[in-house]
Amino acid sequence: MVMKDAIDSMPAERTIEPEGFGNRKLIRPSLNRTDHNHASSLMGERRDRPERSVDRSDRNDRNDRNGGGRKATPPEQTNAENFYYQKQMQAKTPMVIVLRDGEEIHGVIEWYDKSCLKVTCHGSPNLMIYKPAIKYMYKEGENAGK
Repeated sequence: MVMKDAIDSMPAERTIEPEGFGNRKLIRPSLNRTDHNHASSLMGERRDRPERSVDRSDRNDRNDRNGGGRKATPPEQTNAENFYYQKQMQAKTPMVIVLRDGEEIHGVIEWYDKSCLKVTCHGSPNLMIYKPAIKYMYKEGENAGK
């Protein structure tokens, strides 16, 4: 074979090497190529790590707990909007609500839900305003809208 041909073609005279290096023997472990679990065949019964799954959601959960890897996605709802409405309702803060068409509504937020606000207006009928119609709002004493 190729190795034997390479050895036969080598010159008969060899350089004399130091005594410690001349008699080294190459040791190759016999590996079974059909065995796909190489770690267990090389280490016998010993296992350093538990088996890992390929499930990406598992990996993200582990990273979240351990503080490594990707950042966790922010929660769907932070409750900041609810906190703001509750604070303004309890203090009965006069608010200015500016709608998308530019109209300003002056009043106090009486209650709210997922899709709308009920505003008690001064000297005019109370209004229920859909949140998508609101451009922005501010406290009546502030000059945020001007």
